[in-house]
Amino acid sequence: MPEIKNYTLNFGPQHPAAHGVLRLVLEMDGEVIERADPHVGLLHRATEKLAESKPYNQTIPYMDRLDYVSMMCNEHGYVLALEKLLGVAPPERAQYIRVMFDELTRILNHLMWIGTHALDIGAMTVFLYAFREREDLMDMYEAVSGARMHAAYYRPGGVYRDLPEQMPRYEKKTKYRNETQTESLNKARDGSLLDFIEDFTDRFPTYVDEYETLLSDNRIWKQRTVGIAVVSPERAMNLGFTGPMLRGSGVEWDLRKKQPYEVYDKLDFDIPVGVEGDCYDRYLIRVEEMRQSNRIIKQCINWLRQNPGPVMLDDHKITPPSREHMKSDMESLIHHFKLFTEGFILPKGEVYTAIEHPKGEFATYLVSDGANKPYRLKIRAPGFAHLAAMDEMTKGHMLADVVAVIGTMDIVFGEIDR
Repeated sequence: MPEIKNYTLNFGPQHPAAHGVLRLVLEMDGEVIERADPHVGLLHRATEKLAESKPYNQTIPYMDRLDYVSMMCNEHGYVLALEKLLGVAPPERAQYIRVMFDELTRILNHLMWIGTHALDIGAMTVFLYAFREREDLMDMYEAVSGARMHAAYYRPGGVYRDLPEQMPRYEKKTKYRNETQTESLNKARDGSLLDFIEDFTDRFPTYVDEYETLLSDNRIWKQRTVGIAVVSPERAMNLGFTGPMLRGSGVEWDLRKKQPYEVYDKLDFDIPVGVEGDCYDRYLIRVEEMRQSNRIIKQCINWLRQNPGPVMLDDHKITPPSREHMKSDMESLIHHFKLFTEGFILPKGEVYTAIEHPKGEFATYLVSDGANKPYRLKIRAPGFAHLAAMDEMTKGHMLADVVAVIGTMDIVFGEIDR
């Protein structure tokens, strides 16, 4: 009899389903996975090291580039840490704006996830549907910060600016579109950004129904996800799972409910929890999360309409003065100059803040030695703990299931290879 040996296979880093630069070294017996060894470090961004050489406020744009699908949520985790050590709280309107954009970002993240996860497993249409909605969400990002992705919108003490009163509109006629097409694109853009977001929240539940029509009862989808990579509740907690990965295993843990921050304790929403702990359950949870986020956004819109007010603290040791004051008042000019050259100083101490990021618990551990930059910054990225369970989740499954497991983890390498 010939001796049968396991053979070793490189999955990625240039594999279309490896989502960036994931390299998996798979030990296989035929098509069955015996061992999966994730190799990280191919993207290494040195975000934490770079932060130690920059004033606190200059690190905010780096946060956008960690999980580059959930930009504002990353900023939120970092900015909350600064505020906690400074001992300040942003105005209530700024808190509502942050929560609203956190939830818009959650939808943005889950749309990217459902599109790519379905594409990896073989369903093409969902990807095109999901990106149709992402376009509207990107417009909201752009309206409020000037950038489609890396917003740098959250600042210590509030947000960069209030919501604009006018939504940008498409040009009447171009060589690509006639006037009728442009009119339909501009239909929701007649009013303010809030009107545009409200219009989106009215339409969005129908879109989620469309994704569910394509996937939830699709027999191929169920064959590829039901019973795949089952994780028990105890094991999920031991492995350090958070977010949909933990809730998919039946553990009702959501920081927005259990350790509320900003104004989440004033809002009404539910936490979806899974039963089986397989890929299909994690899919259902993220779909339901999109519906719950939509509910939260609607409540924020109603509050923001009725409560105008400041969106930034008035302490110019932390927040910049307005351009108008800066150009006419000497003291404001000095504040502006000092803030953008030296930044501000955090008192000595250490702080840990966590938020319920679309992928799980995103946390910032910050040590200050009383200087204008961190002594040490450690980011707790949810995806890192999930990737560590790759071997356990894929053992005994087929090669094709590896793709389903990567999809169900919702991995983005920017945060894993910090």
